Amino acid sequence: MDKELIIRSSSNHVDFALLKDGKLIELQKDEDGNNFSVGDVFIAKIRKAVPGLNAAFVNVGYEKDAFLHYHDLGPKLPSLLKFTKSVSTGKLNDFSLKNFPFEKDIDKNGSIANVIKSNQSLLVQIVKEPISTKGPRISSELSIAGRYIVLVPFSDRISISQKIESKEEKERLKRLVKSITPKGFGVIIRTVAEGKKVAELDKDLQNLLGRWTAMCKKLHKAHHPSKVLGEMNKASSILRDIFNDSFTGIHVDDEALYIQIKEYVQQIAPKKESIVKLYQSNVPIFEKFGIERQIKTSFGKTVSMAKGAYLVIEHTEALHVVDVNSGNRSNKSNSQEDTALEVNLIAATEMARQLRLRDMGGIIVVDFIDLNTAEHRKKLFNHLRDEMKDDRAKHKILPPSKFGLIQITRQRVRPEMNIKTREENPNGLNGSEVEAPINIVPKIKHDMEQIFKKDYKKVTLNTHPFIAAFLTKGFPSIRSKWFFEHKKWVKILPRDAYTYLEYHFFDKDDNQIK
Repeated sequence: MDKELIIRSSSNHVDFALLKDGKLIELQKDEDGNNFSVGDVFIAKIRKAVPGLNAAFVNVGYEKDAFLHYHDLGPKLPSLLKFTKSVSTGKLNDFSLKNFPFEKDIDKNGSIANVIKSNQSLLVQIVKEPISTKGPRISSELSIAGRYIVLVPFSDRISISQKIESKEEKERLKRLVKSITPKGFGVIIRTVAEGKKVAELDKDLQNLLGRWTAMCKKLHKAHHPSKVLGEMNKASSILRDIFNDSFTGIHVDDEALYIQIKEYVQQIAPKKESIVKLYQSNVPIFEKFGIERQIKTSFGKTVSMAKGAYLVIEHTEALHVVDVNSGNRSNKSNSQEDTALEVNLIAATEMARQLRLRDMGGIIVVDFIDLNTAEHRKKLFNHLRDEMKDDRAKHKILPPSKFGLIQITRQRVRPEMNIKTREENPNGLNGSEVEAPINIVPKIKHDMEQIFKKDYKKVTLNTHPFIAAFLTKGFPSIRSKWFFEHKKWVKILPRDAYTYLEYHFFDKDDNQIK
């Protein structure tokens, strides 16, 4: 399994595309001026508590107040409030917490009105970016993420990733981290720490303690509200979270960003430094790696899959609804049940990819093709679960219902990636839009392959002039690629009378092939 990260830089944003064996599985954008990223820490002012919601609205400098629920305050809230006040007023200059007396924890089921007051200063962290009409969601349980560990101030717990399965390795890591963690701080050990030595873990810990100290120094005389600790730049944070030995290439088209990423990779994985490459070519980087093509075919309402099957993805106010269709694929399976299972397994793989690619969150309901046997339903459920193992967002999948529906909940921490794939109608109809040519081509190719199976000697494709040009221009043209693949030549005839999406195949006697 090869993974590549392709980074495209422009004047006001940076795009990150993660490829797995050449297939696009994640797409993220880092825009200039996005001051409210997940992980950012702010010194903020509490606007007002709302006992009915058991929550408070907090001014973090965004146009809408941030939302802070009682359960996101953390048990150590009194200690955090006392520490923030002491540091802000200049009474406390030791930020290590080893001599800081902790206050009594707040009640797990208490009321927000009893623990915070309006106009109080509080350190808060963004856990969910502003989405649609809502302000950011915040927490006062602070954490600073590193490569191998996450530092948690005002805690004494050492937790470990559940993805590390070896009991001996868990014990080893806990023992090592306990020996190096200073008093007043807790630690969460990340999956990538597996097999690492104490020197590497300690280096990561010291780096995080340095960031904590730098943040505390900013608190004295800081404006309210203001950002006191920013998440590292998007490129580094993506690499911190997903980089592993399966990466075979990181390609960057901007020299300054290239140097920055090379330095970061040198820190976290010196042996992999050589895979960071500066891309220099007249062909845009996303075109070169086939990403632009994949974006066009992967976003939009309809998503084509292998063997003629396709997904229809629709977004309502409350949830996402996905319909699985078998299309007009030929049935090579022995029975309808086998066909349904085959299409469902293909759809489950694509569904897991789509969730990461679009960063879909909330409730997702997938209407798979009905399966009659419990064994097949279990196989589908297990396959979907396995495909979603690599998804970093918290998610939960329920087994198929009696109606063949699978319900998924997936954590949403930033706005969904939504790319427009339809284009202005070239037929001149005001305001109307049609699919991009690249989305129509797979449908034409699928129909053509079905015709070739019936052994027609001569086939002519009649289509709109724009589509005809798209298929025949360039070297090698799409039509030439079809010929090399199937050893059959298709004559393409432009037809001015056709609408943009219209196409028909004809045999040697000019009879339309159905």
